[in-house]
Amino acid sequence: MRFLVRDRILGIGDDYWIEDDRGNKVFLVDGKALRLRDTFELKDTEGRVLVDIRRKMFALRDTMVIERGGEPLATVRRKRLSLLRNHYRVALADGSTELDVSGRVLEREFAVEYDGELLAVISRRWLHVRETYGVDVVREDADPALLIAVAVCVINLAEKERED
Repeated sequence: MRFLVRDRILGIGDDYWIEDDRGNKVFLVDGKALRLRDTFELKDTEGRVLVDIRRKMFALRDTMVIERGGEPLATVRRKRLSLLRNHYRVALADGSTELDVSGRVLEREFAVEYDGELLAVISRRWLHVRETYGVDVVREDADPALLIAVAVCVINLAEKERED
């Protein structure tokens, strides 16, 4: 499953559609303006909220939280003591599952793995549209909404880190 994401998705207060590789609208990213922290909702085509994405206000390290139905689903933060600047950990709410995100995040060239197995590849390489990157979900049983939310969080954290 391949999804096309506009880079402008990181603008708070703006709404953007995420399309599949055939150009069909699949997800709507609803950026919430005038909030103290970065907040997004990922919705389906019917307007139902699939996941909420928000920056955690009070944390030692920059952290983003993904929630589903008001319950925590995952926490995303840069890996501690990593020599690689673009290395992130995604702790799922079950407490025992961690996803590993690494690559060139600011260039939109990175991968999401679980226990060494590739779940998704985020890349601009196969696209000709300038401000677009793709999220290629490799495993059929993976949760596309979660993986897109992880990509949005990681890019948002990397952009904020670069600004600081």
